[in-house]
Amino acid sequence: MFNLLKTLFGSSNTADLQSVIKEGAYLVDVRTPGEFASGSVKGAVNIPLDKLPSQLGKFKNRNNVVVFCRSGGRSAQAKALLNRNGFTNVINGGTWENVQRAADNL
Repeated sequence: MFNLLKTLFGSSNTADLQSVIKEGAYLVDVRTPGEFASGSVKGAVNIPLDKLPSQLGKFKNRNNVVVFCRSGGRSAQAKALLNRNGFTNVINGGTWENVQRAADNL
């Protein structure tokens, strides 16, 4: 069961998340523009989940990508979509607050 959850939601290891953020990961908030405007992680870009298929070019040549949202559900879908399109360096950061905490603790 844990492996299934890890596959769906990515690593929950905060150290892994902090490490890729420290290395300059591409931080992608997949919430709506309105949600993004209400607060997000410093340096993150907003690519809503429904726009992701048309924005795949923005992920090329990125060493690491961290996707996140409000609850972790949309970011799990974003990670799966990116994986299906050949991007294997994607971490589901879960909630934007989780990613913010990891970034704050560097």
